[in-house]
Amino acid sequence: MEQEIDSFVQAILIACDPSQVALHQQALEYLSHVQQNAHESWRLALKVFVDADPSGQGRKYPPQARFTALRMLDEFFDNRFDRLDDDTFRSLQESILSYIQSEYVYGPAESNASFLRNKFSHTLTLFFLCTYVEQWPSFFSDLFQLIRNGDSSQPKFNRHVSLLLFHLVVEISGEVADQTLKAARTFNPVRHARDGRVRDAVRERDAALINEAVLTIVADAAERMSLLRKSGAESTALDEVVEVADWGVRTFASYAGWIDINLTVTPTTVPLLFSLLADPSLAIRLATSAALLRIVSKGLKEPEDKLQLIKVLSLDQVIDALEAKTRAQQIERGSDEDEGEESYREALGKLLNVLGLELSKLVEECPKPQVVSEAKQLLGQVLPIMLRFMADEYDDTCCTIFPLLQAVLGTYKRNKKVTSGPLDESTRSFLTSLLNVVLQKMRWDKDADPADMDLDDVAAFELLRKDLRSFMDSVLTIEPDLVTQAIRTLVISTLSSYRRGVPVEWHDAELAVYLIYIFGEISKSGGKGRAAFCLAPAVPKDKRKDVDYSDYPLTPHGEILLALVQSQISSYPHRAVVMQFFETVARYSDFFKIRKDCIMPALEAMVGTRGLHSPDVSVRRRSYYLFHRFIREGRNDVSLQLAVSLVEGIRDLLAIQVDLPTPDSQEDDLLTEAIKNPGLFDHQLYIFETVGILVSLLFKAQEQQASILLSVVTPLLDDLSTNLASVKSKEDVIPIVQVHHVIMALGNIAKGFPDYPSPVPEGYSFAPLEVFRQVSHAILVALEAMNVFKCVRDAARYAFARIIATTGSNVTDLIPPLMANLLAHFEPSELVDFMNFIGLLIHRLQKDLFDVLDELLGPLNAHIANLLSQPVTGVDEGLTHAETKRSYIGLLMNIIGSGVHGVFISERNKNSLEPLLENMCHLAQDMSDPPSQKATFAFFGRAVQVWCGPEQPREDSQQALPGFERFVYERLVPTAFAVLSSPQFNPKDGQMLMVMLEIANFLQVVYSTRKAEAHEFFVSVFLPSQGWPPHTVMEFTSKLRDLDNKGFRKYFTEFVRLSRSQPP
Repeated sequence: MEQEIDSFVQAILIACDPSQVALHQQALEYLSHVQQNAHESWRLALKVFVDADPSGQGRKYPPQARFTALRMLDEFFDNRFDRLDDDTFRSLQESILSYIQSEYVYGPAESNASFLRNKFSHTLTLFFLCTYVEQWPSFFSDLFQLIRNGDSSQPKFNRHVSLLLFHLVVEISGEVADQTLKAARTFNPVRHARDGRVRDAVRERDAALINEAVLTIVADAAERMSLLRKSGAESTALDEVVEVADWGVRTFASYAGWIDINLTVTPTTVPLLFSLLADPSLAIRLATSAALLRIVSKGLKEPEDKLQLIKVLSLDQVIDALEAKTRAQQIERGSDEDEGEESYREALGKLLNVLGLELSKLVEECPKPQVVSEAKQLLGQVLPIMLRFMADEYDDTCCTIFPLLQAVLGTYKRNKKVTSGPLDESTRSFLTSLLNVVLQKMRWDKDADPADMDLDDVAAFELLRKDLRSFMDSVLTIEPDLVTQAIRTLVISTLSSYRRGVPVEWHDAELAVYLIYIFGEISKSGGKGRAAFCLAPAVPKDKRKDVDYSDYPLTPHGEILLALVQSQISSYPHRAVVMQFFETVARYSDFFKIRKDCIMPALEAMVGTRGLHSPDVSVRRRSYYLFHRFIREGRNDVSLQLAVSLVEGIRDLLAIQVDLPTPDSQEDDLLTEAIKNPGLFDHQLYIFETVGILVSLLFKAQEQQASILLSVVTPLLDDLSTNLASVKSKEDVIPIVQVHHVIMALGNIAKGFPDYPSPVPEGYSFAPLEVFRQVSHAILVALEAMNVFKCVRDAARYAFARIIATTGSNVTDLIPPLMANLLAHFEPSELVDFMNFIGLLIHRLQKDLFDVLDELLGPLNAHIANLLSQPVTGVDEGLTHAETKRSYIGLLMNIIGSGVHGVFISERNKNSLEPLLENMCHLAQDMSDPPSQKATFAFFGRAVQVWCGPEQPREDSQQALPGFERFVYERLVPTAFAVLSSPQFNPKDGQMLMVMLEIANFLQVVYSTRKAEAHEFFVSVFLPSQGWPPHTVMEFTSKLRDLDNKGFRKYFTEFVRLSRSQPP
């Protein structure tokens, strides 16, 4: 044994020594082997832990070895549910009691290695769980004998043994009754049953003794604390007694929830707990509040018992007094924050919350009127205290009562649904007080600055505001006028004060503006559009321009928005207030349609140094978007003169400056990073689009419109030309990025103009087409010179998409050189964007794109067919492959569904059609990609409509495709049924169900297009060849012929499911 112990200890010391590299792994493997054989090595572990040093001073082995020994014993005890043999039990019991007596009763209780105390209490708990029920029923009695000191000069109770008892009981409670701990473990029915037996045995045998011992020790400690404090004794002695009292109360709390309430709530315990709840020691106060919380929340069978418990405790009165006392102390401290004392207020708030929830539960769930009546009365006494906690300046304390408040408001809402009468005065008074607190807590802290705060702190406050909003919404449901009036009063009061020159704190100003911002969400009873802001009769849309809405009275929302603008709060010298103003006016653009005199003040604030021209970059970033939104939504109310003035006012913002980011590593490509992280330019694009909107408003003065547009784009074109000349290699990152940015900016200017109409109405005022042609030419020149750079190709594609949307077919002649340059240097990652771009061009240009598409389709098909035939390796490649496939099918759908479908059978492409269709058949049978299968069958259906229709005169001679019906019968219809009969096809899968429904559509299209011919094919050729019985063939074809699309899809779904469920 001694040799084994030496090896064991040596292995532990090596494992703990980082310098022992050579033997480290060997030591770990040895220890792992010993631990796995804990059923044999427990004797060794026990000896290593308990053996005393021969000198009589301390223990024989080092702390690291003894800690590992305890882990070995844990392994032996844990998950052990059978009885220990008697020799093993006696050996363990005697060694442990001897160790406790020598180390805890007469020794220092591991003072040199305190971590061993905690570990030993856990190990002893596991041993207790294994043996208490059958082998060691006297466990607690044996331990209690060691607690009382025999020496009259010493305290009554041995401090070390008392603390060991406390730790043990806390551990035992955790093991047998803590649902959180149990939920964290994998459920073991044997352990669960064992823990239940232990819990029942403790209740029956020792609960009263444990409770008496714990409370006696706590009461003694409380008495000694009082004496020591009065005598002014040294702090060490007092700290030791405080530790005993603290752990004693924690222990009481640990079992209060699972032993008889008559033991824990007595004429002795309640006064003791309440005295400790106000103890000078913070730790004791926190432990006591947790103990009382456990008592109050304990489940009792009878509602009367719960009510009696609450009445006996009278916690509402105690908490009321303590809340007042701690609040006075908080005020006295002023700006000197005491986190400990604030945590105590937080604990009191949690205690009140649980008390209120228990009362609320009685009110809601108890069927006995007398209990409900008394619970209501007690709850009414709790609510004012709850509001005081909610008003606490510390948000953590405020939030403690949110569950109770939610429950109370829930009760009020339910009562509102069943009663139509007015609120009683007490409820109305409570809700009014609640709203005052909610509005107070919605304010930022006066000394905070959201711009400089940690993002987590800002997010926490926003979350608090969200919770407070939910309470406000609940009150709105109960009594809408209270909320509307409270907000209106606060807002009008604050804005009026500011307008009169009365000093207003920034957080009060911000709250007033914020409340206006959210008022539209709160006041759900208001109308939409103009009706939300003024009480005007309904006016037809085409006559609204002739109505002077300023003649009509405003709604409450309209009143506070008018007060907002008139107060000039936008000039408040605080960023948060100004930005909230901009957010609000941008959100409620409809208000400015009924009070047009408010447009100019809002725009002046936005365009000035408070917004677009602010020296603060973060303000400018957000202002660019808000200004764009305000103009976009209110463009119809911007006059020609104002539009020109605004363009001039923001012209200086159109200068583009490249911000190069700092790469995270040397491997990062600077050009790629600069495009990914463009800094301010990403937000500046909103300004370019806004300029486009403003210039587009000058459509009645076309010469002026063209002149102003040219004056805007000329500096950009000059910038483009200058930087184009500066690019000599890929190392010239700044001019390359500048070229990219300029092209993007030009595209966004075009985006601000309305889309080119189709068809063009009579008298339509076109955008300045010559200017846009000049811009398009410049972009093409830049693209041709720099088409090796992906970012320039991307920018050119982006800009042309927007220019074409504005100019329509007027720049069609530029498409071929654009395509040539986009394809000159082409990366696979661009393919999806390129196909989407082609789809957009088809939508915009229709037949004007035919020649370009005719030339492009063949090479594009060949390239994609080759790409899709390549094997896929890796997740990312698989995603790219799937995205490419879907974009390709989408492009083909765009072509077949538009006026350019003749491109498939043009002289240039007709020989490629059959390979293309064969490739589509292959995609249709790819069971790994149901969305693409569905899209493919949709393509087939459209192709049948286009090329298999009945013979009739056609405008486009290329539309007809003689013989295509044969391909439909020989390839497409068999492909559809092959998919449905595939072993991988699962009609219960949602995506595959969509495929099945699309196949049903396809079959109906074939039948309805070819009629008698298709009927003959299904009845006489195809379905019999598949082995279908004649009656099934006739039923299927009659349903295919007679049912509408919805009816056939339903029939077809059930038919396929039934067919697949039957054995072959």
